[in-house]
Amino acid sequence: MDDDSRTARWEHRAGVPLGVASLLYLASYAVRVLGPELPGPVRDLCLAVLYASWALFVVDYAVRWHLSGEGVHFVHRHWLDSVVVLLPLLRPVRIVRVYDAMQERRRGQPHMPLQARVMLYAGMSAGLLGFAAALVMYQYEHAAPHASIRTFGDSLWWAASTLATVGYGDVVPVTFVGRLVAVALMGCGVALLGAVTGSFSSWLMQRFARGDDGPGPPRS
Repeated sequence: MDDDSRTARWEHRAGVPLGVASLLYLASYAVRVLGPELPGPVRDLCLAVLYASWALFVVDYAVRWHLSGEGVHFVHRHWLDSVVVLLPLLRPVRIVRVYDAMQERRRGQPHMPLQARVMLYAGMSAGLLGFAAALVMYQYEHAAPHASIRTFGDSLWWAASTLATVGYGDVVPVTFVGRLVAVALMGCGVALLGAVTGSFSSWLMQRFARGDDGPGPPRS
């Protein structure tokens, strides 16, 4: 059995567990950030879930690296997976990959057009990224001196305006970590907005092309 087929089989088997780990990671992180007054054992359990989820991502990355047979070239050829392992902010996006895998298993069922799938996945990714970024922003900003992001609602508003590339400027990060998260979310927002806009434009062009190719009005 070649390396590609073994890698495909591993990704097929690990997809759902990694998606569940992504969801647990996001939920545990949210509980720790938004529930500072919770009992110590609850917070410790959430921390254990965070580390366990991260360990699953590391194991998956190591196995796919081994099965690929690419050596050190695997790191830059699969740079997004490398970044996901290092940056917790991007790990919840794996939930989208689980949804995609579940759709592929529905044999005999009609699939959505490519443009619709791109818009759906971009929207899901934007929501997950925005929520995760809002949690990180609130954690580092709400107690900082001269901070304008004081509540989690402020953080959600900031994430929404940043992803939409609006940038009202009414709430802005003041800490180093907050500004790093802001730069990352700006890039993701531009990329996701471009994907949605491009897919929607392509869908419109196809619709118009079908209309132009159709039969013309009857002649008198």
